[in-house]
Parts: sequence; structure tokens; C-alpha cells
Amino acid sequence: MKTVQKILTVYAFLVSFSLYGEGFYDERLVNLRGVWKFSIGDNMDWADPKYDDSNWEEIYVPSTWEDEGFNGYDGYAWYRVGFELTGDVNMGTLSIELGYIDDVDEVYINGQLIGFTGGFPPDFYTAYNAFRKYPIPADVINENGINIIAVRVYDTVLEGGIMRGNVGIYHEDRPRHSGMYLSGIWKIREGDYEEYKEPDYDDSRWTEIMVPSFWRSLKHKFRPRRGYAWYRKEFTLSDDLRDVEDLVVVLGRIDDFDQAYLNGHLIGWTNDGERLGSSNSYREYRIYGLLNKYLNRNGKNVLAVQVEDIGGNAGIYEGPIGICPADEYRRFID
Repeated sequence: MKTVQKILTVYAFLVSFSLYGEGFYDERLVNLRGVWKFSIGDNMDWADPKYDDSNWEEIYVPSTWEDEGFNGYDGYAWYRVGFELTGDVNMGTLSIELGYIDDVDEVYINGQLIGFTGGFPPDFYTAYNAFRKYPIPADVINENGINIIAVRVYDTVLEGGIMRGNVGIYHEDRPRHSGMYLSGIWKIREGDYEEYKEPDYDDSRWTEIMVPSFWRSLKHKFRPRRGYAWYRKEFTLSDDLRDVEDLVVVLGRIDDFDQAYLNGHLIGWTNDGERLGSSNSYREYRIYGLLNKYLNRNGKNVLAVQVEDIGGNAGIYEGPIGICPADEYRRFID
């Protein structure tokens, strides 16, 4: 079956650059500007890479869908396009940049949700002015064939769609470290219960959140009680880290206090004991050792982070987030 009309191919040489983070540039490997497949409506089957979209409309990205013949339409719509990677590419440094989307989006690659911004109905909230750039987990990418991007969008009034930006697949132009990133989708739940740290705890009903971000990014979905919430993330060490003796996890900056657990065992905490207005814990980078006796080097690991908010913003709000050799953590956070 024909799954996509437009295939975008990348060669591992410089195409263009996009400013990312502070102080360095990413290389755009795949230019996603051009013709995508498009359909109004909403069907979660459309995220499936095997779905036959051959009868869909075509639309130019980036542009408002009103400018592409869908004038006056408000509601759900989906975009799909394929791309292929060729050459020597470090899969652990990839991200997708989609610029500005009006109002809400979810992004799937090969059927897996890799990022979202805003809130779909019934808990709608717009994110039309938020820049979309999502890390791509290495295990999502098909290195030897076509990869399918599917973007679910919801718009309320005025213009809608993937509107503007240097849309593309990017990677870090000059890797500064041999670490792996853990930014992206985590699980979160309000409250404070000790069993949340256990690696076998069932978090399937927890809310998903993009990390790093503030709790308030979830709007109506998340109302933490008593100032506490827990985050959870499952990971497997990348091949180049499995034999590294001393590893650390970098949890970026957290507002305000935290305790971090690896596979149920406490590995670090930050809490200066001060009150709102006096505390500086929210400014500190969290860098905790991954003790070998707790770390599963050849299988699943679970990070659980208890966060206490004492007022104002809250959460794992600033990156980078990831794992790296202990002697490279400064390059990881710079």
C-alpha cells in the first residue's frame, strides 16, 4: 500500500542551520518544507505509519490551511509526510522542528508520540505562540528506510495549521559529549506517595508532560495538591554508555526541591530548606551519580523524581536532561 506521496531524503552534509538553545547551532538534515498529505477530521489510526494516505489532499508546509484552500475551517486535522536518513548520523542527537502551530499539536514518528504542545478538547488551551521543537528518541527512527511523521492539530478560530518556521529534522552539529538525552515525554502525577519511586509501579494512567517545562504547561489537566508531584521516565542505556564506569544523570534545573531515585533507590536530592523568596534551589543544576549497584546496564531502568513546589512556577523546567560520563557533565550542560 502506498503510505506517503512525498519522500524527503537526507545526505550527511550541511544543508542549513537553526539556532537551538544557547551558544550553538544545529544542522538541518532534512528540509521538511514542501508538500505534505493532509486531511481534516480526527482519527488516531492516522498516526500509524502503515496507514494508506494516498487519497488525502496535499498541502504546503509551512502555511496556514486557510491559505491552502481550507478557508474558514476550525477543528481537527492531520498532516503526514515521510523522510529517509542516509549517511552517518548520530541517532541520539536528532530533533524535529515544526515552528509555530495554531493552536494545539501532537507529533508522532513511526506511530510513537514524541511531543505535544497545548491542550486538546475537552481541556483545550491554545499554544499558538509556542515554538515547537521536539527531541526524537533514538529507538523511534528507522535507519534503513522511510520514517513517517504524523501531526495531529486542533484549531479554534482564525488561522490554523503548521504556520511558519524552518521545519525540518535537525541534529546537533558538533556533539560536545557522548551522553544521551532524556528530554521529551515523561509521566507525572500530583501528590506524594512513596510507592511512586518503585520501578515496577504502574504509571500507565499518569499524565504525560514534556520535560523540561513547568507544571502550568498542562493547564487544566494538572492541579498538584500539597505542593508535591512525581515524575517518572523509563530508559535503556545507549550502546556507547553501557561500558562507561562512572555515569551521572543531569536533571537540569528544578523548581523548587527534589529527590531523585534510580530503580527505587535514592541517588540525590537538592533542598536548601529556605522559604519562597529566599530559596535558591531552583537555580541549581541537578547532577546525580548513577550508582553501579542500582543501574541496569543491559535493560530497563526507571528514574523517579519527587518535586516539591514552595510557590510560583514549579517542575523540571530547564534542561539539558540526560545521562553522560561523569567527567563530561560540564560539556553536557554548557
